[in-house]
Amino acid sequence: MSTIEWDDFQRIELRVGTVLSAIPNAEAIKPAYVLEVDLGELGVKTSSAQITAHYSTEALVGRQVLCVCNFAPKRIAGVRSEVLVTGVHDDENKVVLAGFDKPLPNGARLA
Repeated sequence: MSTIEWDDFQRIELRVGTVLSAIPNAEAIKPAYVLEVDLGELGVKTSSAQITAHYSTEALVGRQVLCVCNFAPKRIAGVRSEVLVTGVHDDENKVVLAGFDKPLPNGARLA
């Protein structure tokens, strides 16, 4: 693993957001949801996320997630994905979302 400098880490905008809506992405080759995420002062952003293995649309609404907010928008399966919702692959290679054990303000930056 290569190392980075503190300044490199600070350039990544990792922020807390709350999922406002989640719907299946019918255009995705692999099962995915289109999420609308409230990021506070950054506004509501869209993400396409392959997180269907562990999460239903109902379970996602209201959930706080950690997003990378300063990637350039990217078109994914017909969706303009503006943020990357973060998670980790489990032992079955299915994504488990990064999360928090206490409520946080939308837009709060990872410190």
